[in-house]
Amino acid sequence: MSANGRPFSRAELSVEPVELAGLLLGAVIEAAGPQGTVAARLVEVEAYRGQDDPASHCYRGRTPRNQVMWGPAGHLYVYFVYGMHFCANVVGRTDGEAGAVLLRAAETISGTELARTRRKAARKDEQLAQGPARLTSALGIGPEHNGADLLDPASPVRLLRGERVPPAEISSGPRVGVAAAMDTPWRFWVAGSAAVSAYRRGGKVRSKTR
Repeated sequence: MSANGRPFSRAELSVEPVELAGLLLGAVIEAAGPQGTVAARLVEVEAYRGQDDPASHCYRGRTPRNQVMWGPAGHLYVYFVYGMHFCANVVGRTDGEAGAVLLRAAETISGTELARTRRKAARKDEQLAQGPARLTSALGIGPEHNGADLLDPASPVRLLRGERVPPAEISSGPRVGVAAAMDTPWRFWVAGSAAVSAYRRGGKVRSKTR
């Protein structure tokens, strides 16, 4: 599959996070930088709403940290977690209504050699972006990309259409590592993909949740 798919429209992404999660499975996230470009097919995502979702970064309202998550849709929300990793989200809903989908895992489809140099601990290619922090590392996504417009052809990080995953091939279950609403089944993944990350139930608060 080529990474040169057509971009989504803003209207298509201006939907509820659970619906957006289904749209993103099979889509391609492409990141370009001085070293080159890496593109990956999304195989696992996780939906978060706003002030009605206790596991959301926006549960207690708008802050400088979560500003991007309030819209408009189609932007990249990047945050620092556990004092060592970055995670990336695609923002959805309408401007002023918080909601986003965490990019949990992907299969690299181009730029794999570059991804390997960034993820030397990975023994297999399916491990390069197997988890949200590994995904951002493999693609070279960092804090400088927070707020990037994924629909802008000139953006260093872009979201492109891929092959839609049939509903019968999508599995769902509880979100990973959250300390609230941990049984909400808003994690979605492509059944059978070796790049899907391991499930870890939440519990004791280790950091701020999404």
